[in-house]
Amino acid sequence: MNFPSELKYTEDHEWIRIEGDTAFIGITDHAQKELGDIVYVDINTVGDSLGKGEVFGSVEAVKTVSDLFIPVAGTVTEVNDELDSEPELVNSDPYGRGWMVKITLANPDDTEGLLSVEDYKQFIGA
Repeated sequence: MNFPSELKYTEDHEWIRIEGDTAFIGITDHAQKELGDIVYVDINTVGDSLGKGEVFGSVEAVKTVSDLFIPVAGTVTEVNDELDSEPELVNSDPYGRGWMVKITLANPDDTEGLLSVEDYKQFIGA
């Protein structure tokens, strides 16, 4: 499994890449493998200000539907439109073309509790 070291992770299996006061968020390689084939990504929170841990959407796989939790407080500014026609990008490229939302951070220091790559690997037993 792939775990980029420049990302932070959550116990809910989301990843976050922070670039200044914005961040990209998606689900981890581990999460997409556990879910199986992704068939639909449902995110309709563009423009919403969400608190850390709130649901920003859901992902539907062949065998289940799973909520997506925002790892830090912020405002959703963009959804990855490619996922509308190619939800399988979450499976094939979870850290690249399979990103889910872009947010503006409410508090750039709001990263306490996020896991490093080492901590996340230990959390999932990898």
